[in-house]
Amino acid sequence: MTNTIDLNADLGESYGPFKKGNDEQIIPLISSANIACGFHAGDYLVMDQAIQLCREHGTGIGAHPAYQDIMGFGRRHMVYSYDEIEALMTYQIGALHAFCVRHGVTLNHVKPHGALYNDAAKDKQLSEAIVNAIHAIDPKLKVMGLSGSLLTQVAENKGMTAIHEVFADRNYNDDGTLVSRTLDNALIENTERAIEHVLQMVTEGTVTTVTGNKIPLKADSICVHGDGAHALQFVEQINSALKKEGVFVKTI
Repeated sequence: MTNTIDLNADLGESYGPFKKGNDEQIIPLISSANIACGFHAGDYLVMDQAIQLCREHGTGIGAHPAYQDIMGFGRRHMVYSYDEIEALMTYQIGALHAFCVRHGVTLNHVKPHGALYNDAAKDKQLSEAIVNAIHAIDPKLKVMGLSGSLLTQVAENKGMTAIHEVFADRNYNDDGTLVSRTLDNALIENTERAIEHVLQMVTEGTVTTVTGNKIPLKADSICVHGDGAHALQFVEQINSALKKEGVFVKTI
């Protein structure tokens, strides 16, 4: 059991006149924010404002690149060549990095979004394209991926720091993957259940799957989706529950 844990949320997902999530209230309560880079959500003004909020609250900053799929919120599988993935990653990370430079803060990590994240968890070539793009920009950048996935393995094999991520509001399959959002039991929407789920992963290093099996997993960072209906409530109560267990939220 560790006495510190990173708590992250996927944010910066508004664009133009469309408001999504609750960045202003969530960012002060988490240790890391994954900021959308414009391909699945977000825009240049939203990115700028999210970075300002992170700077004000000392929140770690991550780029959250995705497939170019704003209509599907980046949650649809797409086919790209290796070179396209490298360029796609470079373009989006470069955009967010520029706002970090503008505000005098440091980019801490990169976490792929949605379908890109899930595809990279099981596709070695895709993971290598993602990791190589990140490494070329800055080998000190950390790579956040699904705990125990191919993406984290490829990053570690490259000599980079991998952040093994677990999810407060998602159910797990027996192979350690997330239950598909197309299924009714994908999400955990009950706050008490989410807290039990988190405490088990953090204090025991295990998760109970949808079939009732307990499997091991490494928990470096806990994700709460910023666009979830109960995101703010989850973050507040998870923070409180962790403190009661002597576990403190800290940027990794």
